[in-house]
Amino acid sequence: MAPKGKAGTKGKKQIFEENRETLRFYLRIILGASAVYAVVNLVVFYSAASAWTWLALAFSSAVYGASYRSMSSMARPAFADDGSLADGGIDLNMEQGMAEHLKDVILLTAMVQVLSCFSLYIWYFWLLAPVRALYLLWVNILGPWLTAESSAPGQEPNEKKQRRQERRQMKRF
Repeated sequence: MAPKGKAGTKGKKQIFEENRETLRFYLRIILGASAVYAVVNLVVFYSAASAWTWLALAFSSAVYGASYRSMSSMARPAFADDGSLADGGIDLNMEQGMAEHLKDVILLTAMVQVLSCFSLYIWYFWLLAPVRALYLLWVNILGPWLTAESSAPGQEPNEKKQRRQERRQMKRF
């Protein structure tokens, strides 16, 4: 059963601590996946490493760097002159926030990078990221904008239709 009332809010110190732990966790994921990929492909199977192997490593490093840097800049705290915490930064663990999508990109890249030790064709799964971005763009921005009813200034709403809508709204309450 869900608790009644308003959901509790986090304090700035709690946000600061959770952001620090979140960034530390994703840094470990980045370093671990990159280390596994580098050891397997560039040390163990060095003779089979091609330019695509190096290109994949450079691509994943760029994605990791951009995503992690964006997350860390979002979570950057602000301190007052006396050294006390003035602002804990944006909550990285907030649902439906930009940080959630950045974390998904890091996790997708890490999974693809580690699994690509078996085959470079696994990198095609990374195409899921732009597909998801296009889906979110359509659902949140383009779809509502294109399907919104335009109200022409010269048209009066039909009185009968307007009364029917008012009755429906009153029934809902």
